[in-house]
Amino acid sequence: MTELAIYPLSNEHKMIRDAARDFAQNEIAPIAAEFDESGEFPLATIRKMGGMGYMGIEVPEKYGGSGMDTLAYVLALEEICKADASHGVIMSVNNSLYCHGIMKFGTEEQKKKFVTPIATGKAIGAYSLTEPQSGSDAGTMKSRAVLEGDNYILNGRKSWVTSGPVADYFVVFMMTSPDKKQKGVSAFMVEANAPGLTRGKKEPKLGIRASATSELIFDDCRIPKENLLGREGEGFKIAMTVLDAGRIGIATQALGIAEAAYEAARQYSVEREAFGKPIGSFQGTGFKIADMKTRIEASRLLIYNAALAKTQSKEKGGRYSLEASMAKLFASETAMYVTHQAVQIHGGMGYSKELPVERYFRDAKITEIYEGTSEIQRLVISRSEMGLK
Repeated sequence: MTELAIYPLSNEHKMIRDAARDFAQNEIAPIAAEFDESGEFPLATIRKMGGMGYMGIEVPEKYGGSGMDTLAYVLALEEICKADASHGVIMSVNNSLYCHGIMKFGTEEQKKKFVTPIATGKAIGAYSLTEPQSGSDAGTMKSRAVLEGDNYILNGRKSWVTSGPVADYFVVFMMTSPDKKQKGVSAFMVEANAPGLTRGKKEPKLGIRASATSELIFDDCRIPKENLLGREGEGFKIAMTVLDAGRIGIATQALGIAEAAYEAARQYSVEREAFGKPIGSFQGTGFKIADMKTRIEASRLLIYNAALAKTQSKEKGGRYSLEASMAKLFASETAMYVTHQAVQIHGGMGYSKELPVERYFRDAKITEIYEGTSEIQRLVISRSEMGLK
């Protein structure tokens, strides 16, 4: 990782980065290809990551977390993602989409019950907004939640739930007032053993294959009314607020993937010879290396800026949607560019599973899609710049 003069790191930040790097390279990198091939969920290493504090880096220590800032989270996540993007997205979801929302909108009891097991690594959390016919347009979701006495009754089908097959707790968004569209969405905490909840089919994915993804099916699923997160009708606001944090995580995932691909391509460019010279000495390859490196460092600055904006938002209030969207847009498209060029530089070997660059290429694509597509990021950025809603 480059040490940027414009953004010096504290000794504490360097320590968490270096510890994450050592763990990732020693514990995750050696098994990444095996778990990518099998699609098995890497529970053992995820438990170890939890024990090291990586599942609740920004969660206060009183709730089992590390009590650190967003930059610390970004630095650790980047190193995990360089080793394996599947481990990285599990870590990202637990920290941002799950813990962040409950810490910001949850009651004291909800924080103790639903955050502490996740932050300490004893359980896994998940976030469920998307439905088969409802993605970016959350106001069209078909799932429903109705209050009956002391319980909410949940019905509907959710899709593309990261960690869905293995999670112990879910943050779930459903309509409580369908006529109000987005303003009728509410958020709920649902335990995996809640009556009426079943896990649907596991998705066969192009990349991040060790990160289990599935549907959730709610059939008169009964949960106590105390599991309402925030107030009725606040679900869309909660979802969008949480996605701001999530986009910093996915931008960091993209950065980690890009770095891994770049380092492999740079090394190959020095070692591989053609016409009696290292292939990196030819402009066709050398200029690729230059562009890859420049885009990676530009991505890093955007991510650090978004991390700082998030930290400042805790102190001063306000949102950091613009910074998060710019970081995710640029970093995810950088990951696609860099991994594509890395495969090209490796030639035939880049297309072979004997080397990890083809995995980096497959893993990179999802960063342009989930937690808001590149098109949605451009919409957020352009509307912000023009003052439009």
